[in-house]
Amino acid sequence: MSPRTPGTKPYEIVERALQLSRADGCVVIADETSTANLRWAGNALTTNGVTRGRTLTVIATVDGKEGTASGVVSRSAVTADDLEPLVRAAEEAAAKAGPAEDAQPLVDGVPHSPGFTDAPAETSSAVFADFAPALGEAFARARSGGRELYGFANHELTSSYLGTSTGLRLRHDQPNGTLELNAKSPDRTRSAWAGQSTRDFKDVDPAAMDADLATRLGWAERRIDLPAGRYETLLPPTAVADLLIYQLWSAGARDAAEGRTVFSKPGGGTRVGERLSELPLTLRSDPHAPGLECAPFVLTHSSGDDASVFDNGLPVSATEWIARGELKHLTTTRHSAALTGLPVAPAGDNLILDGGSRKSLEEMVAATERGLLLTCLWYIREVDPATLLLTGLTRDGVYLVENGEVVGAANNFRFNESPVDLLARATEAGRTEKTLPREWGDWFTRAAMPALRVPDFNMSSVSQGV
Repeated sequence: MSPRTPGTKPYEIVERALQLSRADGCVVIADETSTANLRWAGNALTTNGVTRGRTLTVIATVDGKEGTASGVVSRSAVTADDLEPLVRAAEEAAAKAGPAEDAQPLVDGVPHSPGFTDAPAETSSAVFADFAPALGEAFARARSGGRELYGFANHELTSSYLGTSTGLRLRHDQPNGTLELNAKSPDRTRSAWAGQSTRDFKDVDPAAMDADLATRLGWAERRIDLPAGRYETLLPPTAVADLLIYQLWSAGARDAAEGRTVFSKPGGGTRVGERLSELPLTLRSDPHAPGLECAPFVLTHSSGDDASVFDNGLPVSATEWIARGELKHLTTTRHSAALTGLPVAPAGDNLILDGGSRKSLEEMVAATERGLLLTCLWYIREVDPATLLLTGLTRDGVYLVENGEVVGAANNFRFNESPVDLLARATEAGRTEKTLPREWGDWFTRAAMPALRVPDFNMSSVSQGV
């Protein structure tokens, strides 16, 4: 049955599910998603496609003598005939569950979204109308330059409709575009990567990206073997984003207050109020940040350390996690805020680090006597939550800089570092710019970061990867 069939429009599905509910409380989220994508290899398009989909999530809450329980059930391709079984399944799950630790009254009093009854927004292959011809021109230049381009472009548009038994009727349209471009030498011994996050592909320039990749492949014509050790290192914005996104994911107030994380204060409490960096850096989330807009209210399909289904619809405001080097907030739900005595601060869906200079990465390279310039990080994993020590690999180009110039490509490394320690040791931050995280780009794409200079980045061992 088509989503446009009468009675199956997203807002109608939400309203009907709420009407069917027999629970004490109910939250319904309808996500209408459309995607368009292109893939290419060896300077030629290989596949393209467009998809459509719907997911409906029903959250039932049941009050009892010992507290309120919740049950959550999500299903895709939901039609009108599927609604009642889905609602009953959520109610059954709540009835079988014990009291929810994060139980709170469902949110109310939030004004309706003006477009709640409008049709969902959709993407299509038309989003690539300007990008695709420019990509074709980049293929031709790469072919003539003796390099091969691989990669993919993906655009997704999700319209989320949130309705609750307390009267909330909210809607958010989230465009999400990503471009990843690899350039390789014909013998596959040299590789360079570039990525970009975009809302509509109108700000994407494949020619400029290909030119940068060509420069990097040229640098890699000279190979320099370096041992493991600590090096002055320039982390580009994409690498900084990957590290600080993981830091945000690890910044739950409850875990910190209970002594389990790097943000725990020795002897009890949290490190809120402590200085984490001598640089005047501010790490923040803002749902209205230009070009990085995201949902201005909590929209979550499950409860966890930093999210609660009971908070659905709660307004999300701009939050400074670190302000001019000082830790200001940790992520909280209403439940964890009450436990810790900290303000309610839902985790945002974008992340911005600013407060550095206006220097470009190229200018920072020019000011480097001897150090490493990274392309990106990959396969990041946590080693020790108490210090937030992470390990991972460098990928697609580590370059040696001497006297302000790149003199060749070094081998790749495994690193061991904590993003919290890196902020404390960084001696310079450059110009903040929108970037695509390489490691976490499937889950978190809206970031703006500067390059960072770290005087003693720990390259713990040599990696043989390209």
